[in-house]
Amino acid sequence: MTAITASLVKELREKTGVGMMDCKKALTENGGDMEAAVDWLRKKGLSKAAKKADRVAAEGLVGAKSTGTAGAVVEINSETDFVARNEQFQGMVGDITDLALAANGDLSALLASKIGDKGLAVEDYVKEMVATIGENMTVRRSAALSVQEGVVSAYVHNKAADDMGKIGVLVALESSGDKDKLAEFGRQLSMHVAAANPLALKPDELDSTVIDRERAIYTEQAKASGKPPEIVEKMVEGRLRKEFFQQVVLLQQTFVIDGKATVEQAVKTAEKSVGAPIKLAGFVRYALGDGVEKQEDDFAAEVAAAAGSK
Repeated sequence: MTAITASLVKELREKTGVGMMDCKKALTENGGDMEAAVDWLRKKGLSKAAKKADRVAAEGLVGAKSTGTAGAVVEINSETDFVARNEQFQGMVGDITDLALAANGDLSALLASKIGDKGLAVEDYVKEMVATIGENMTVRRSAALSVQEGVVSAYVHNKAADDMGKIGVLVALESSGDKDKLAEFGRQLSMHVAAANPLALKPDELDSTVIDRERAIYTEQAKASGKPPEIVEKMVEGRLRKEFFQQVVLLQQTFVIDGKATVEQAVKTAEKSVGAPIKLAGFVRYALGDGVEKQEDDFAAEVAAAAGSK
């Protein structure tokens, strides 16, 4: 039996692209025989999955689900929208979204959760699905919200199936009022968040770098007026409050449902219907592929290059 050395494991990893622990197990199971270990990984579907792992997965679905006082949202990516319409893929998204509720937004805990008839960890189950469906897939991110009393509302936009679509939103409302009316208002707020894409609940929760960038733009524009520095500063701060914050801060945005009141005012109005104070405790908005750098194939350039090489 060949000794399972670190260099042997490294060699197998470079051949297959599979993780170190799986490579070590493959070599151990096959007495250190490199070719047999490669075949073993291929039979397990791991090598095939690894070969696809460098392909950009920016399509897929966002799952969002609530159970009264708790809700979870998860983004699961695929390479193509075609696979996102596959019932098998959608079934996986639904099952993982259910598990995300128990994992309470912890991605590591979610990936370690058991799923399916074989009792595999989610991470390993997804690898099997990669080998079965033939596309790179990944559980990209997850979040959760909960309240002691009140509701967490979930909403999906561009719905592909129950509880999954292109945008997933959670909104947490704390209140002792009428739960049905509170849930209806929560759904309206969730739809607003999907449409208006706020960056924060309140101004002091905004990323300071975002504010600094806007302040720099407003400052340059204000300087062009020729006003004194102290006036320029007041102009800039005024525009931040009246323009920028009203665009990106949830409580200050115009409520899309009526197009008149701010969200903060809409909350106050809803309190009369619900019969108790309402606190908008938090929100989460996942839009499919946000921040993923998609690979754009230039087909014309590809054809030209191929023609030039002949």
